[in-house]
Amino acid sequence: MERESLVHRAWRVSRLVAASAVAVAMVASGCAGDEDDYANEPRPPAPIVVSASIGQDRISVSPRSFGAGPITLIVANQTRRAQELTLETDEIGGDEPGIRQTSGPINPGDTASLKADLRTGTYRIGVGGDRIRAATLRVGEPRPSAQDELLQP
Repeated sequence: MERESLVHRAWRVSRLVAASAVAVAMVASGCAGDEDDYANEPRPPAPIVVSASIGQDRISVSPRSFGAGPITLIVANQTRRAQELTLETDEIGGDEPGIRQTSGPINPGDTASLKADLRTGTYRIGVGGDRIRAATLRVGEPRPSAQDELLQP
């Protein structure tokens, strides 16, 4: 009786091991998948910082031209009134819809930031009203991918 119990127990263990092996094989084959289904697209370019300041009569920006890709626009308000800055596409009839992003009110002496992914074209950075002259950004061909750059966000 004891021998039959040992044989029965060994048979159950071997069935469990076989079932586990089949499950592992199924999971492994599901992970491999068809190589053509996975598009390994390169990373976008590393973001750059573009600085701007709102003065009494104009907006200054640096750099004024760069390659397409993600940017962080840091804006300092050097006027005596709160300002709302707008970054918008300055072109008509493009292939894709333009962008228009507006900051919240920037208090005098304060800063704000806008993040955008700019494509090739011309952009306008302005504030409400005609007293302060807008700045122009010229965005060229896309910057290189950050695929092989370490320590990127």
